[in-house]
Amino acid sequence: QVQLVESGGGLVQAGGSLRLSCAASGRTFSTYSMGWFRQAPGKEREFVAGISRMSTTYYSDSVKGRFTISRETAKNTVYLQMNRLKPEDTAVYYCAAVYGRTRPERPNEYDYWGQGTQVTVSA
Repeated sequence: QVQLVESGGGLVQAGGSLRLSCAASGRTFSTYSMGWFRQAPGKEREFVAGISRMSTTYYSDSVKGRFTISRETAKNTVYLQMNRLKPEDTAVYYCAAVYGRTRPERPNEYDYWGQGTQVTVSA
């Protein structure tokens, strides 16, 4: 069982930055692939960024070049650094974890989810 707790959301102006954190429980954090998703009101949950257990990273086209995902195994934490934020980045951001999958990008490929953190970008 893995428990995930996100933090770091908030209100920021367009062009600004935020860093989200996702703290994971459990001794096997390093063996899990981790992902960040987001969900805006009335929209489906969408993939944002992922990082494999070997720290290979991949991104959706909408955030590539602006967002960076990273993991710190010693702290059981994964981060999402978000730069040059846009109003369309406004959403609830979720952290997710799965064991044993290669490059998962669909929500149903993940087994564990955090409660989400709100990110609001004003124009």
